[in-house]
Amino acid sequence: MIRLTGSALALVAALAISFQAQAATTPDRMNLTLVGHSDLNGAGKGGEGLALKNYGRRKVLFLAHESAPLCLSIIDVTTPARPVVLKQVPVEADFIRCNSLALSGDTLVVARQSEKQGQPHGGIKTYDVSELGEAKLLSYMDLTGPSSRGTHYLTFTDGRYAYLATGASDFIPKNPNDDQMLMIVDLQDPVHPKEVARWWMPGTRVGDEAPAPPRVSPFDSGFRLHTPLVPVERPDRVYMGWIDGGIVILDIADKTKPRQVANISWQSLHGGFMHTVLPLVDRGLLIASQESTKEACKDWPMQVTVVDIQDETRPYPVSVMPPPANRAQLCAGGGRFGAHNINQNNMPEVSRVLKNTVVTAQFGGGIRIYSIANPNAPVELAWFAPKVAGNKGGAMQMNDLIVGSDGLIYGNDRFTGGLYILKYTGRVPLN
Repeated sequence: MIRLTGSALALVAALAISFQAQAATTPDRMNLTLVGHSDLNGAGKGGEGLALKNYGRRKVLFLAHESAPLCLSIIDVTTPARPVVLKQVPVEADFIRCNSLALSGDTLVVARQSEKQGQPHGGIKTYDVSELGEAKLLSYMDLTGPSSRGTHYLTFTDGRYAYLATGASDFIPKNPNDDQMLMIVDLQDPVHPKEVARWWMPGTRVGDEAPAPPRVSPFDSGFRLHTPLVPVERPDRVYMGWIDGGIVILDIADKTKPRQVANISWQSLHGGFMHTVLPLVDRGLLIASQESTKEACKDWPMQVTVVDIQDETRPYPVSVMPPPANRAQLCAGGGRFGAHNINQNNMPEVSRVLKNTVVTAQFGGGIRIYSIANPNAPVELAWFAPKVAGNKGGAMQMNDLIVGSDGLIYGNDRFTGGLYILKYTGRVPLN
């Protein structure tokens, strides 16, 4: 286990004092400068799906929208100071959100989730994006049903298997909040996607012999999957944020038979809603990010935590990212403030693979960057959280980000802010 030494504890205490000593008028940015911006043709509403692709000398960003009227924007970011929207794809109905997408090669997969269970159009659509600025529909996998809202989130990096947080026509949860499981889909032939396997937390499905898991969190956000990540270094593992179910690690050496390796509940630690767990396999670490879902910090603390997985069967939290000096202002500034998405290291051809740095999107906290060179004592390196006209209280609501191979950070606002392209200017390298 990674243990907090006396010197590390002293450093954490010194940092805490330093942050508290800062004036309440902490600047809205440090070590991050704005390079370019797009309001996405006035649409805004950035979701939590971003992917980069090179077309010769042209660079394109694919961006999923959080809600209607748009599903997908394709943006030329070759000149980062002047991003240009090339194409926008509308949603099928005003109750559909695309929210998440993933790209491998020339195949783009985009999620569809309905507002309520039982509504149509949920599932995934697969596109051919081999031509610059185009997205040609290849297939639709219908994952609607009486207890399903379709697909909320997905990852797809190896050109073959997509990992979905989804419902299905034949998946009936005991509690309606537990409606999204893991589904592994074979996309070797993207025109004909095939389900390979599924896994859910035992006791959450109607018909399970296991008892339903206890609900300790004051907010019942569900025992359901949010983010499944499969690292390049460990294609036989999927690391998952299971919302109120905590952290789950599965052995997927046999894709048809996922097997649980570990599960650590987060309800008794910090109120649940485990969103993303990013494996840093060669360091024996996970970066675990909860999602703040309540305005004005009513669910605080929603944090980014460093977890030791040197023994993968016993995940062990060792430290958390330090809160900003102006946390009280951010909590009262409008909208949400707290952890959400992190750079996922899953597009090594076009984006940075970070092992000592964590880049996060924290709603009203904007983009915030930390060094975990010492995992026992993370240090904040940079932030960018200016006011945004049109958002509640003027608070930025940074929803997602990706760090490009050139070090530029592409982040999107959940509401009116649009796309921000940022450059890190700190002395500590992003690595």
